[in-house]
Amino acid sequence: MSEIVAERKTAIHLLRSGRSVQEVAQELNRHPNWVRKWQQRYQEEGWSGLQDRSRAPRKHGRKLKDKVWHAICQARSELEAEASTEEGLKYIGPIAVRTRLKKKKINPIPSKSTIERVLREQKMTRPYQKRTEEKIAYPHLKPTEPLQLCQVDIVPHYLQGGERVACFNAIDVVSRYPTGQAFSQRCEKDAARFLIHTWQEIGIARYTQVDNEGCFSGGFTHPYVLGKVLRLALAVGTELVFSPVYHPQSNGYVERFHQDYDQHVWETTYLHNRQQVQNKADKFFRAYRHSEHHSALNGLSPQERHQQTAVRKLSPDFVLPENKLPLVEGRVHFIRRVETEGTVRVLNVDWIVPQSYVNQGVWVTLEFKQSGATLHIYTAAPDVAKRQCLASYLFPLKETVSPKPAEIDGILETFEQNQIQTISDNQFDGSVSKSNNLFFMALITQTARLASRLFHTMY
Repeated sequence: MSEIVAERKTAIHLLRSGRSVQEVAQELNRHPNWVRKWQQRYQEEGWSGLQDRSRAPRKHGRKLKDKVWHAICQARSELEAEASTEEGLKYIGPIAVRTRLKKKKINPIPSKSTIERVLREQKMTRPYQKRTEEKIAYPHLKPTEPLQLCQVDIVPHYLQGGERVACFNAIDVVSRYPTGQAFSQRCEKDAARFLIHTWQEIGIARYTQVDNEGCFSGGFTHPYVLGKVLRLALAVGTELVFSPVYHPQSNGYVERFHQDYDQHVWETTYLHNRQQVQNKADKFFRAYRHSEHHSALNGLSPQERHQQTAVRKLSPDFVLPENKLPLVEGRVHFIRRVETEGTVRVLNVDWIVPQSYVNQGVWVTLEFKQSGATLHIYTAAPDVAKRQCLASYLFPLKETVSPKPAEIDGILETFEQNQIQTISDNQFDGSVSKSNNLFFMALITQTARLASRLFHTMY
C-alpha cells in the first residue's frame, strides 16, 4: 500500500473517530478540501474508493462509445424478447446484459453502473415501484436452542454464459450454522435431496421451515396434495413449516444469509459450472462456521454454538428412494393470512376460519395419526402457551397412516454412529444403505398391517 493511500485511510479513521474536517486537515497538514474529497469518495465507494484511479481519459473515441452504447441496448432488447417468448431466462438486468456483451466479445466490457446508466437514458428500464401492503402480524416460532428451527430457501444465480443455477441454502436459526448445495433446477426431487443433505450436515431440527415453491409444497394444481418433501419430513421426524405466501421476512434468517452467500461466492467473479460454484461455496461455509462476527452468539462461532446441543443426524449413506413414501404419524404446519372471503388456502384447498378477521395471521397444523388426519387453525405458533383454536377439520386421506415404528429411533441413532454398511436390495438402488432399506421397509410393513386390519374390520 502506497504512502498516499495510507494517508487517505488515516484521514478516514480520524473522521470516523469523531474528528472534524478542519482538525483532520490540520493534523495531516492537508487542505480541508482534500479531506472532504476523500471523505466523499469513501462514502460513495467504501475503502476501495481510496485507491489510486487510472489517469486515462474518461472519454474515449466517438466510435468506441457508440459501439458499446448500441451493444448494451441491443443485448437488453434481445434478453427482453427471449424472456417474453418463454424460451430464455427471465433475467434481463445489468448483470445479464454484461454477460451477453462478454459472450459477444464486446471490448471494453462496460461496468454494471455504466449499463444501468445507458438503459436509464434510453428509457429501457421500468421505474421502481415500492409495494405498499398492510403489515400482517404472522405467528412465528421463537427458538432458543440449536436444532429447534432450521430455515431453508433457494436463491437463483446464473453461470457464465447464462445457465441458471438453483442455490439451496439452509441455516440453523439459533446457532447460525449453515450449509448449501447448487442444483441445475428447483424440482421436487432436488429439494428432497437438499433436505437430506441438510439433515446430514446440520442435523434433524424439530422444525424445518421452507417457502411455498412447488418443489417443496408438491405443486399448485391438485387439492389435498401430499408431496415428496412433506412425506420425507414426516418419515425423518422433523415438522415441516411452510412460510406465509409472498412474505420472505418470515424466513428472514436464511434470506439474510443469502446476502453473505452472494457476496462471498458470486460477486467479483465468473463461475463456469456447478462444480466451481460448490467448491467456492464449501470454502465459504467452512469459513462462516468458524467466524466469530455474530453479535447474537456472544463471541462464539456457529460451530461452537451448534455443538452445545446434541446433534441428531442422518447417515451419510442415506439415499432418497425412488418409490412413493408412505405417510407416517407426525405434523406439518402452514403460516397463513385470512383472505377477504374468511378463508385460508392450504394444500390447494380453501378452509373457512370462523371468528377471524381479514388479514389476520394464523397458524395451521395438519396432524397425521393412525386414526386419520385433522387440520387445526390456531391464533399462534405451537410454542405459545396460550393460543386459541379457531377451527378444526377432518382432512381426507386415500391411504392409511403408519405409526412411527419403534425401529426408526434405533436406526436414527445408528445413523449418528455411521456403523451401517451398504448392501444391495432388489427393491432399492444398490447404493442405498441397509439402514435406509430397514427404515422404509418398516414403514411399508406398518402400512400393510393397518390395511389388513381395516380390511378385516370392513368384511
